[in-house]
Amino acid sequence: MKETVSELLQSALAALQSEGTLPADQAFTPQVGNTKDKSHGDYACNIALMAAKAAGCPPRKLAEALVAALPESSAVEKVEIAGPGFINFFMSTASAFGIVNTILGEAEQFGRNNSGKGEKVQVEFVSANPTGPLHVGHGRGAAIGDCLCRLLEANGYDVTREFYYNDAGAQINNLALSVQSRVKGLTPEDESWPEDGYRGDYIVDVANAYMAGETVIADDREVTAKADPDDQDAIRDFAVAYLRREQDLDLKAFGVQFDVYFLESSLYEDGKVEATVERLKANGYTYEQDGAMWLKTTEFGDDKDRVMRKKDGGYTYFLPDVAYHLDKWQRGFTTVINEQGADHHSTVTRVRAGLQALKADIPQGWPDYVLHQMVMVTRSGQEVKISKRAGSYVTVRDLIDEVGRDATRFFLAARRVDSQLTFDIDLARSQTNENPVYYIQYAHARICSVLRKLAAEGVQRGMTECVGDLSLLTLDEEKELANQLAKYPELIANSATQREPHHLTHYLRELAGQFHTYYNAHKVLIEDTALRDARVSLYLAVRQVIANGLDLLGVSAPEEM
Repeated sequence: MKETVSELLQSALAALQSEGTLPADQAFTPQVGNTKDKSHGDYACNIALMAAKAAGCPPRKLAEALVAALPESSAVEKVEIAGPGFINFFMSTASAFGIVNTILGEAEQFGRNNSGKGEKVQVEFVSANPTGPLHVGHGRGAAIGDCLCRLLEANGYDVTREFYYNDAGAQINNLALSVQSRVKGLTPEDESWPEDGYRGDYIVDVANAYMAGETVIADDREVTAKADPDDQDAIRDFAVAYLRREQDLDLKAFGVQFDVYFLESSLYEDGKVEATVERLKANGYTYEQDGAMWLKTTEFGDDKDRVMRKKDGGYTYFLPDVAYHLDKWQRGFTTVINEQGADHHSTVTRVRAGLQALKADIPQGWPDYVLHQMVMVTRSGQEVKISKRAGSYVTVRDLIDEVGRDATRFFLAARRVDSQLTFDIDLARSQTNENPVYYIQYAHARICSVLRKLAAEGVQRGMTECVGDLSLLTLDEEKELANQLAKYPELIANSATQREPHHLTHYLRELAGQFHTYYNAHKVLIEDTALRDARVSLYLAVRQVIANGLDLLGVSAPEEM
């Protein structure tokens, strides 16, 4: 319907250009939006205010001319001019329900488009160090990242999901020392326990498995434990593989899969880190000072230059990040989105500066970043901080075990990424209207229940079968439901463009709320079979959009609850 209004305005603008009211050599694009107050109509446009200067007349006068030039359309009931020159469109009731036929005709494809035209997009998310179970912050990244991938695919992009393993550096050495200490019978309470050692019960599990000579099959490797308590290299290899497998199992339980697992260690093994250093040096963006090598990041907008190679000869963490992103670019990803925690904020400028210093024709501002804020978990109004298995934090597995995958995914994706999130376990477990995922799924199940009742009466209705005369739908609640359904395709497009999956959770809750209100106020299984069938068709359209939206969130759409 919004497209219809836009086309009508384009025709009116063209008419005013042909008669000289507006300059013919200037392009005018009307921006049509949904109204917040239904007394102002269904859609509104401010093109008269935008084009008034070009027309050389007051906005309201131009709005009057535009309204007079609008073509006749059965889709529009009336048009009003408000305030200084806003044009408000009131759509006809009959036209509002055309969306029902569209939804049921397109079914699972409704809301999808091909605006991406198959462009390759890489989304890197989770990218947890293989040193312990995934915590709730990783879970939020997994929910947001996977939903963003699904949204991009719904807009026609060719998406690659990538997980970057930081399997090199000090944290891996700490992991090996921690497992070795457990193997030798030490506990975190012992004075000789490694200062930065990991203390969770999972370290005991790794140590026991190592000494039992177990074989671990991870994504790209198979490692058999040597059961030698003194072979720290063997312990390191086994521990990394063991915890990678654990993380893989957690992600599968969460319904998240990756196309590529990229190892930080491979950047060193393949010489890509050294090649990056040499290229930066050759381009003149490095210098030696105080025994360290520095990168001139200030030349690319950073507040100060950054150490690239430390005094001890080791590289700082952002250098392999630069090498890694050069590799992404060389793999042909013109669009790369990194979904990470807000603690990575400081790396954004440095990585982008390093990429510009490479002079590899990488655009400024590449890659894109989506940075999520922290998650606080509460139970009975009190913060939950500790998981026995992890030792110091709540894990993704804890949440899945407590509230299930659906609620975990929905809650972790339900807020703006740049806002802190409180995960209320009690709310997520509740079967009440206050629980948004239950509320939305219940709307879907209610519609399926209606179909079962119809079937019990001998009336079979397919899930995408539109029957009945939709012109019989004359109630305001019915029109509002149809208008809400019509917003879905634009919402899917905007959520992907803006990298903001939370809009989808808000939309679905609003749609479910409108449906429940309508369901409670107006019966569908009535003796008037023509009206019944029209309402069932509207029900089916609501059911389809809820199912489509939940699928993009990675949440199920149950038929019974």
